[in-house]
Amino acid sequence: MSNPCVIVQSNMEVLLNVDSELHHEARDAIAPFTELVKSPEHFHTYSISHLSLWNAASTGLTESDVLERLKKYSAYEIPANVTVEITEYMQRYGILRLTLSNGNLVLESDSEPLFLELCKRKEIQGYIESFISNTAAVVSPLVRGKLKIVLTELGFPVQDIAGYVRGEPLEMELNDSFALRDYQRDAAQIFHASGSEKGGSGVIVLPCGSGKTIIGMAVMALVKSHTLILTPSVTAARQWIREILQKTTLTKEQVKEYSGDVKEIGQVTVATYQILTQRKRKSEEFTNFSLFESQKWGLMIYDEVHLLPAPVFRFSADMQATRRLGLTATLVREDHKETEVFSLIGPKKFDIPWRVLENQGWIAQAKCHEIRVPMDSEQRISYAVAPLREKISIAGCNPEKFDIVKNLLEKHGEENDRILIIGQYIEQLEALAKEINVPLITGKTPNKERDRIYDSFRSGEIRILMVSKVGNFAIDLPDASVLIQISGTFGSRQEEAQRLGRVLRPKKDGRPAMFYSLVTKDSREQEFAMNRQLFLAEQGYGYEII
Repeated sequence: MSNPCVIVQSNMEVLLNVDSELHHEARDAIAPFTELVKSPEHFHTYSISHLSLWNAASTGLTESDVLERLKKYSAYEIPANVTVEITEYMQRYGILRLTLSNGNLVLESDSEPLFLELCKRKEIQGYIESFISNTAAVVSPLVRGKLKIVLTELGFPVQDIAGYVRGEPLEMELNDSFALRDYQRDAAQIFHASGSEKGGSGVIVLPCGSGKTIIGMAVMALVKSHTLILTPSVTAARQWIREILQKTTLTKEQVKEYSGDVKEIGQVTVATYQILTQRKRKSEEFTNFSLFESQKWGLMIYDEVHLLPAPVFRFSADMQATRRLGLTATLVREDHKETEVFSLIGPKKFDIPWRVLENQGWIAQAKCHEIRVPMDSEQRISYAVAPLREKISIAGCNPEKFDIVKNLLEKHGEENDRILIIGQYIEQLEALAKEINVPLITGKTPNKERDRIYDSFRSGEIRILMVSKVGNFAIDLPDASVLIQISGTFGSRQEEAQRLGRVLRPKKDGRPAMFYSLVTKDSREQEFAMNRQLFLAEQGYGYEII
């Protein structure tokens, strides 16, 4: 290659030369089986993990595909141990399978030595009920999820093709008010796999604003069964209900909300993660688990699966006979529970790079800016002597940011943009909202009031809206074109992605989305900003430093 831009290292890291003319091409080639770790000026560092290889394998990539891509762009020969690691771990995907035979759940393998060795492991012995042969054993359906987690952690992911319960039937179709985009149709069909045992569980990864809700409805129309949809908030739940009633043949009598406000169960039930994990005391069982488990669901949809609370993994482990669809903009979890998502919800089934959808016009072009804001001398002294945790909040709440916000509002006011201001610290938001006289939505804002304010923003009655971290996800504000982030959650990559996603819906006049992140200069916040930007850098977004 005339201009190699990749260096593959023996520690399974890949260095990408961003100054190379082939940088974008190489990045898109390696993205399906790597994760960005660092993104300084000239060389970005990617990591190849077992999980990233298995997710790649689940979408149909082979070890030959992965090695071919690395060789194509590499400046040097691929280290021998990397070739061995990629080959071995990608071949492990599917070497163990869960199947259904004569009404029994069976763990089986093509490799007798491997199967016998694994079954001798104390972590596995308790799950085996009886042996059928040296390559197959009966396991209890009650441990289907837990067994998959254990085996994945041991380095041998299970391909679950044991099939699913039919669930109560539900006749529904998408109506004629819109047409599925090609990638939305592909995503739904790949997940469903014509109803075969190879489909029915997995995660679809697409950017905010690309129509993941529509894909969920397309899957519902293919499965045609009672459906439980889990969402991160009441606002998100009501958006699902609104979309379902607008875009499908289902009626209000069939689609119900189960939340802190309304508790009804229907043929399609849209519930919040919070209500599912509700309990009176920590020592007691979760109040609503049994209620939802007792229904004959044919499909469960997890909206924003990267936010799935830990207790819902336990619920999901018990629901392995039900089809499970995860929807997310990023598989990144700050609690590092990606293995649980892979094992219990399913592997990645479909994704498209954000820039591809941007080039096709399905999401808005985005311009990202990091504005570094100095501290005044008095605050700099307070910051210098503060304990580590306080340094973060002092930097995040830097009052010098207020003038920057006002300047940005003035600039974009001339262009008549719809503007979202979002931040982490409630006192900071309340003070700024009062100073610039704009409505503020926080976790304490009643749902009815939230809906009223969101509707006013959508209608254009108000042009500027401020939200706390409740605005990170699942608010449908299609005309928002500018987002100003005044503070965030430490180094959260998924939060940065979700926030940019709030302004990615394509604009009627074609204007780009503008994302401003205000960061206190020479502070811990600036360090965290580098980590926050990793996922977006992986998708090809660069930040202009101001």
